[in-house]
Parts: sequence; C-alpha cells; structure tokens
Amino acid sequence: MTTRRAFCAGLASTALLGGCAGNRPDPIRILDTHTHFYDPTRPGGVKWPPASEPRLYWPVLPPEFQRIAEPLGIAGTVVVEASPDEADNAWVLGLFPRHPFLRGLVGHLKPGTPGFAENLRRDAANKAFRGIRTGGWDGPLDVAKPGFLEDCRRLQEAGLVLEVLIGPDRLHQVDRIATDLPELRIVIDHCANLPIDGKAPPQAWLEGMDRCARHAHVHCKFSGLVEGSGRNNGTAPDDPAFYAPVFNALWDRFGPEHLIFGSNWPVSALFAPLDRVVGIARSLLEPRGEAASTRCLRMNGERVYGVSLAAGE
Repeated sequence: MTTRRAFCAGLASTALLGGCAGNRPDPIRILDTHTHFYDPTRPGGVKWPPASEPRLYWPVLPPEFQRIAEPLGIAGTVVVEASPDEADNAWVLGLFPRHPFLRGLVGHLKPGTPGFAENLRRDAANKAFRGIRTGGWDGPLDVAKPGFLEDCRRLQEAGLVLEVLIGPDRLHQVDRIATDLPELRIVIDHCANLPIDGKAPPQAWLEGMDRCARHAHVHCKFSGLVEGSGRNNGTAPDDPAFYAPVFNALWDRFGPEHLIFGSNWPVSALFAPLDRVVGIARSLLEPRGEAASTRCLRMNGERVYGVSLAAGE
C-alpha cells in the first residue's frame, strides 16, 4: 500500500511535472466542482475518510489543493461534503472566509429525515451553501421514503442543487425526482459510478442516462473516470481513448450544456495524479471545440451552482 509520505510526494510532484496533457497552456480557467477537505486531527476527528485508509487519513486543506491545481488551470472549486455528520457542513463553511479559492459548498443533509427543513434554513443562510448531496451515507436513493420529495421541493424553492451519489441501478429514481420537480437542478455524480473497462457501457446504464437526460435541469459530472478503472494504486490509464466510450455516450445524451467537470480530489489521487485527471478531461473535450470545452470545464458549473470565477466575486 502506498504510504502517506509517498502519496504526499505524488501530490507535490503534480505541479512540477512538465509536458503532460494536464499542464498544457490552456486559456480555459477551470471550475473544479468536486473536491473534499477535512482534518482528522481536529477535535472530535472525522467520520470520513476512515483511519483504515492511511493514504487519505491526514489533513487535506485548501492551500494544498490550490498549490497543485492552479498550474493546471483550475481557478476555483466547489466543495462536496463527504462526512455523514451533518454538523460538519459548518466546519467546511468555516474555511471559506480564509480561502477564496473555495467558491461554493454542496453540503450533506438527508431528505426525508426529521429536522431537514430547519437544517436547510440554517445552512442556506450562508451564501456559500449551494445545495446538498444525498446517497452514499444515506443508503440507496429512495424517493418513496416519506418526506423525501417534500424536502427536495424545499431545495427547488430555495434555488439550491440536489446532487446524487448513486449507482446505475438508481438512475430511474433521478428520473422520478426530475419528473415531479422539473425546476430542481439535479447533478449526477461520477457518471453514476459506472465501472469503466475501455469498452462500450452496458445497455442498462445507457437507458438510465437516456431517462435522466430528457429533463432540462438534470446534469451529469464526468468525474470519477479514473476511479471507474478500479486501479486505486495510481495506475489508472492516461489514454483518453480508455474513457471515451463512456464520455461519448454521455455527450450524445447530455451535450455541452449539461456536462460538468469535477476531479473528486483527493480520492482521485489514489487512482491518478491531478494533472492526469485534468489532462484526460481536456483531451476528451478538445475535439468538441473551445466553446464546448469552456462550457463543460467552467460555465456549466458556474450556472448550476450559482458561483463565479470572475475576479472579485
């Protein structure tokens, strides 16, 4: 297993590597819509990541990410709270005044649980709070859960985002939410966590994405690509062709207006360094032209999350 020292060295080397795809000069300023920050040494510790994963279980804070991200063209990030403890939203929001590189937070709240409305009002009082993510710690996405859709309606009324961490078997639930709440902005994380093997994606995933993409306010992050390879020893393929069957299928369904870039750092660093993650994304988009690349790498994220990379904002 990679030691913490080796993993940190790999992160540090990312900003120094020359000639890789992710370090090419590029006029597009990127909004990374999927990063995680935490500090296991703070009072009370953290519930994620687990201590059993020493490559992640150490303080991961904004200055470290900014140092390796800026040379790759990343000009800001939307943080996605990965802790199962809803109170940890406040800890992340506390980072924002000191780190303007952070542009917004997708917090963790559980629709369909007691106190959701009050907790949403509390967190949404902070302008950096841009929505919530559900799934994962909550268990499988379940729109039949009492109060779930009612709480999602609260998000819609507040102009906030619902982000979902799901597998391909739950794409029909996204279709249901979007049908009932057509103005709710929904973002599917990590290509719905599809395993990627370089081959054509399975028909069930394609059909699920078809159902989701027909809704005007459903978006998909083409994050989680290197993670989809399953190679968490840092050897995820760097050839964009390996990921092209999945990306092309998403492009055919969502097009340039509904795909959003996210790195999933630092989790992605277990599979590939950040320069490789950024380079793969740029290479997949390059044949589509600069305008489409700009939408997917920056503008769609700004629009969906209501944030901006503009100076002084």
